[in-house]
Amino acid sequence: MLRKRSLSAVVLLLVSLLAGACSSYQVVTDNRGGLSGERGNLIIAIKDDPKTFNPIYAGDSMSLTINNALYAPLMSVNNGEKKFVLAESLAASKDLKKFTLKLRAGLVWHDGQPLTTEDVLFTFNSILDEKQHSYFRSSFVLDGKPISVNKIDERTIEFVLPQASAAFESSLVQIIPIPKHIFEGEADLEKSEKNYNPVGSGPFKFKEYRSGEYVLVERADTYFAEKSKLDSITYRIAKENNSAVLALQNGELNMLRVEPQDYAKVKAAGNANLLMFPSGGVTTMVFNMNIDIMKQKEVRQAIVHALDKQELIQAGFSSTEFAEPAPSIFSPDTLYIKKELPAYHYDPDKSKALLKAAGAEGLKIRFAYFSASTPETNMALYLQQKLKEVGIQVELIPLDGAALGKKALNKDNTDYDMSFGGYSMGFEPDAYKVLYLSDAAYNYSHYKNEQFDQWWQQAAVETDSAKREQLYGQIQELSAQEITTYPIAYGKSIIAVDSRFAGIEEAGAKPVVMFDDFAKLYKQK
Repeated sequence: MLRKRSLSAVVLLLVSLLAGACSSYQVVTDNRGGLSGERGNLIIAIKDDPKTFNPIYAGDSMSLTINNALYAPLMSVNNGEKKFVLAESLAASKDLKKFTLKLRAGLVWHDGQPLTTEDVLFTFNSILDEKQHSYFRSSFVLDGKPISVNKIDERTIEFVLPQASAAFESSLVQIIPIPKHIFEGEADLEKSEKNYNPVGSGPFKFKEYRSGEYVLVERADTYFAEKSKLDSITYRIAKENNSAVLALQNGELNMLRVEPQDYAKVKAAGNANLLMFPSGGVTTMVFNMNIDIMKQKEVRQAIVHALDKQELIQAGFSSTEFAEPAPSIFSPDTLYIKKELPAYHYDPDKSKALLKAAGAEGLKIRFAYFSASTPETNMALYLQQKLKEVGIQVELIPLDGAALGKKALNKDNTDYDMSFGGYSMGFEPDAYKVLYLSDAAYNYSHYKNEQFDQWWQQAAVETDSAKREQLYGQIQELSAQEITTYPIAYGKSIIAVDSRFAGIEEAGAKPVVMFDDFAKLYKQK
C-alpha cells in the first residue's frame, strides 16, 4: 500500500474508496490533447481513481502522485538528499528527545489563508487522534506513548518525545500539513466531504475531479517557491494498458508508467524519453492469516516451494533487466537490510510432502490480484499453473484497485486466501512497522506475533546503531521463517515522458510519485 525514499509511505492497492464529485468546468484541449496555455498542459496516465485527496490518508500511488503536486511537505528526501520545503530548519536536542521545527515566513494555502504552526499542530493532533484512523499514527507513538506537539509561535513548533528515537526525523519527513481552517470541527477527516475540494499548499491547486475520467490541477500562484512552468496537469484515468500506450504514441498522453512488457514497444515508437531507475519497492505475495489453512506454516512453505522465483519474476516482469529476486521484506535502499536469509527454493517434491504432512492434499485456494496490472495478471497465471502441478487448485480473483483495497483494509477479510502486494517505504526501517505490527491497519497478512511487535517497537526507539541493526536483522529473519509475507522482487520504475517536454532532470525522477517536482517540467515551443 503507500511515497518513496524516506517519504515513508505505503504503496499498496488500498485505502478507502472515494466517490467522485464533479464541477461544471470544461476541459479545453488543443489538437495534441493538452490544455490551451502558454506553458502547456501535461497529461499523465494513472491506473485508477485516487483513493483520497487528503495526505494524512494517502497510501496508493495514484493519490500520492496527485498529492505531490497539490501539497508541499515539511521536508523531502530524494536520492538521499534532504531538502527543506515548508520548513526552514529542524534542530534536535542532544538526547534526541526534543525537536524544534521552524516554518518559512509568508506561507499561504491555495485559498490565500496563512499557513502557520496552527496547521502543523492540527495535522499532528489529527494523526495522533485514534478516532481519525491515520496509518501515520504508529510512527509517532514510541513504546506505547504518543509524542507531544507544542506551538512556540506562529512559525515554530516543538516535538517532545517520550524517549529518544533515531527514527523520528525520518518519520517527520513523511508528513504533509493539512489546513486547520478547512477541517477543524470535522468528526471524521477521512470521510469528510471537504476532501473532494482540497485546499493545498503545493505548486498546483485543485480544479476538478471527474470519477473514472480525470483529475485536473492548475498552476498555483500562491506557491512560496518558483512557480510552475506548466499551466496545468491532467491526470487521466487509464485502466486499460494497451490503450494507454497507444494514447502515448498518438500524443494524447504525455507521461506514463510503462510496464516491462511494453518497454520495447514504447522505446521503438521513438516519441518519448524513457527513464528507468530502481523503484525502491518490494513486490510481495501475502498469505491471509484470517484463513485457518493459511495459519499452518507447512502450507505456506509448501506453496512457496512450488514456485520458481526466477520464473515468477520472468512471468511478471518479462526480464531480470526490470526486476531482481528479493530476499528480504526490506527494499535494497533500506538501512540494515539482510541479503542472507532463509530461502525456499523450487522443490515440488518437498511441496507435496509438506502438504501431505499438513493434511492439506487437494487444497483449494482463492487468489486475488489487481486486474489492471499486467505483471500481476501474468504472475497470477503462472502461480495457478505451478500450484496445479503439486495438487493445489487456484481460483483467480481479478479485482480493480478500489475493490481490492476495500477488501484488503478489512481486518476481518476472508474473501480470499492469498494476494499480491507491494510497497515502497524508503531508507528508514521504522516506516515498515505500519505493515507488520499486529494491530496495524496495513497489516494485510493479519499476522499477529507479540515478539515480532516487541522487536519493531524496540528498534523504533533504539539509538545505538549496532543494536538497531541486530533488532532489524531479527525482524527480517523471523519474517523469512514465518513467510506470511513472501518477498518476490525488487522492480524498476519505468517512466515515459513525451519528448516535447523538457525539464526532466530538474524535476528529479522519483519512485512512486514519478517526479519530485512536476513544476520544473514544461512543454517546449
